[in-house]
Amino acid sequence: MNPPKLIEIRKNILKKNDELAQGLRTRFATHGVFVANFVSSPGTGKTELLKYTMARLTERFAVAAIVGDVETENDAIRLRKSGAPAYQVETHNMCHLESFHIEKAIAAASSQFRVEELDLLIVENVGNLVCTSAFDLGEDLQVVLVSTTEGEDKPLKYPKIFDRSDVCILTKMDLAEALEFDHAQMRASIDAVKPGMPVFEVSAKTGLGMDAWIDYLAGRVEEKQAVETPAWVS
Repeated sequence: MNPPKLIEIRKNILKKNDELAQGLRTRFATHGVFVANFVSSPGTGKTELLKYTMARLTERFAVAAIVGDVETENDAIRLRKSGAPAYQVETHNMCHLESFHIEKAIAAASSQFRVEELDLLIVENVGNLVCTSAFDLGEDLQVVLVSTTEGEDKPLKYPKIFDRSDVCILTKMDLAEALEFDHAQMRASIDAVKPGMPVFEVSAKTGLGMDAWIDYLAGRVEEKQAVETPAWVS
């Protein structure tokens, strides 16, 4: 059982994060910026999927990314190959991004992009399905990725992150046949945690299923742009 002081510290951390997240959400709403937070285990193929996604969407929108990793700028370098800017956050042993990381990154990345001028801000979270489930980043959409290589029971093992997410992407579908991947079992695992969650089966390597995914995300961006900013947002 956790000691009372430790519980209080955790509550205070989450409260501060949620307050910062709400401030970010209001800021994004003011400027019509759609924010998507992508979470997954390490090795799911998140960066490759995002590089493909960003390359396609830069034809229609002003897109940029904030990338979280414990160390190195490797993933941001890979995402810049899409033609869109990407700013790297090194968390130095923190297993997730928090709202203060996003706030600081927006300021630090001003030479690469101005968030107020974006249509879509992509957040590539640190590869982790536990810590990332607790921290709101002010996003409009949270996307959880799971690959065919990880096992069809992944959602049952990490139910909180799947329940908190809005969309699930099944990656590396080009390997599904070789791995004898069970589509029905994976869908059943997802539905057991969050019934009705939209699921996209894709391969960033072959392009399989990517059109449907990109059309979905583009539609969500356009929906936000079409909504008039409420009078109380300033």
